[in-house]
Amino acid sequence: MLMIRNNKKACCLLLAAAGLIFAACTKQLNKIPETTLSDAAFWKTSSDLRDACNSFYVVLPAIQSNDAAVWSDDGFGTAPNTISDGSRLVPVTSGDWSDKYSLIRKCNNVLEKSSRVSDDPEQVDRYRGEARFFRAFAYMELVKRYGDVPLILRTFDVNDTLTEAYRTARETVMDSIYADLDFAIAHLPVASKLPQAEYGRATRGAALFLKASAGLFEGTWNKFHQQGDASRHLNIALEASEQIINSGEYALFTYAPLPDSSYFYLFQNAGEGPANKENILVRLYGENMNNSIASHNYVRSIWGGSVTPTKSLMDAYLYKDGLPAGKSPWEKPQTNTLSQYENRDPRMDMTVFNKRHWFINSLYVPSFQNTLTGYKSRKYFISVDWTINQSYVDNIIMRYAEVLLMFAEAKYELNGQISDDDLNRSVNLIRHRVGMPPLTNAFVAEHSLSMREEIRRERRVELALEGDHRYWDLIRWKTAETVLPQAVLGTKFFPDEYVDVTNPKLTPEGFVIAQDAAKRKFDPDKDYLWPLPTKELGLDIHLSQNPQW
Repeated sequence: MLMIRNNKKACCLLLAAAGLIFAACTKQLNKIPETTLSDAAFWKTSSDLRDACNSFYVVLPAIQSNDAAVWSDDGFGTAPNTISDGSRLVPVTSGDWSDKYSLIRKCNNVLEKSSRVSDDPEQVDRYRGEARFFRAFAYMELVKRYGDVPLILRTFDVNDTLTEAYRTARETVMDSIYADLDFAIAHLPVASKLPQAEYGRATRGAALFLKASAGLFEGTWNKFHQQGDASRHLNIALEASEQIINSGEYALFTYAPLPDSSYFYLFQNAGEGPANKENILVRLYGENMNNSIASHNYVRSIWGGSVTPTKSLMDAYLYKDGLPAGKSPWEKPQTNTLSQYENRDPRMDMTVFNKRHWFINSLYVPSFQNTLTGYKSRKYFISVDWTINQSYVDNIIMRYAEVLLMFAEAKYELNGQISDDDLNRSVNLIRHRVGMPPLTNAFVAEHSLSMREEIRRERRVELALEGDHRYWDLIRWKTAETVLPQAVLGTKFFPDEYVDVTNPKLTPEGFVIAQDAAKRKFDPDKDYLWPLPTKELGLDIHLSQNPQW
């Protein structure tokens, strides 16, 4: 899972070397003697630093992480999800905590050992930049979940005072994240200068993306949870996203043979590789059996219902006139499974299967096989990969469309307004790709819409079923308490089309109930932060549990 697409042998050797160096990393803030990581024969050249940094990339979200859409109202799995329905318990251990501190220790180790290397100062700083990029990545994931967390910026052994670290104020942790990313931005290469063989490694654009994402999360968290200085973080998000836009390094993907379907092909093999300027950072899997980094079977997971769209997501798609359900004259009563796709944002058709699409070895047939909502996701679904039970399509972690969405949201939340010019250089580029009409201030006013809600809607449908985006949006906007307790609904039930199920539980309007509202809850006094694992609390007397857990 390393970053060298065109050299499988080199990739495996580098991963093996990195694994030997870091095999001793453990959990519990990694309280192990530093001597177990020392290697007098290593840490001599910038190539050694590169090899050490290779181990960072295995922590990038695997393609299965897209199943985290079930945490929100966009997706549902084969069973209820304890995060979305409010039924989870305090865990004894959790990789969400320990794996991130394992990564932080690796980063700290590389940064400290890099002082021994002086053969190529520019390359040394580059790999220091990679270490600081991944350290910032780990801390942002911790802050989102737990709020105040111990800020550990050096390695230590079992006798060190850091074995019983205090929780650090999240604003201080955020300052550290920004400092790490500023170093990475200054020293990582731009995408256009990255050799093709290094496609997949962190770049300046990836560091700017993470800085924009961190600033937007913290800025909107502060704004809607009424904590801290929202404007400071929103300005950081705006400046970082605008830097990416102005760099000219990235552009929305266009699939030349079928431009109108570019959004669909972005998640197919056609969207692979450095020629696609939309992808800023991906988790690489290789190209085929002859040039494999690692394969996956995510197509089979989709088929098996690991994440399926919901009625709530389907309702979010606009009609082709740019108006939502309830306002558009194009809205008609739903009379069959296809009618809901008529005159809608084309992204609905490119995200969710219907009878016009080729499925595995025939046209798709509406079914409740392996789906409690009656829907199936099309993103990353490749029919031939289902047949061979093996896929190499990369997982997109950062892409340019999200940069445009972050820019628009930060601009609006800072000022309470956004100009048509700024909409045209952000949201409307995304809409144009799929043939949707532009969003303008006049259109919003004429139809009594909310600009905030339309920007949020655009983010929702563009990033639909791409992992945990929607969940964290609900958390930072402080809308989870309203959205998540609602019933999870699926398709409208048409007995003549859904022949594999009889007498499903339905709403009075005929929509399938995947999970009743009575079985869902969200406690705003506790569920906006996650519980710390009890084992960590037992190991460190200075750690305290989050409120109400």
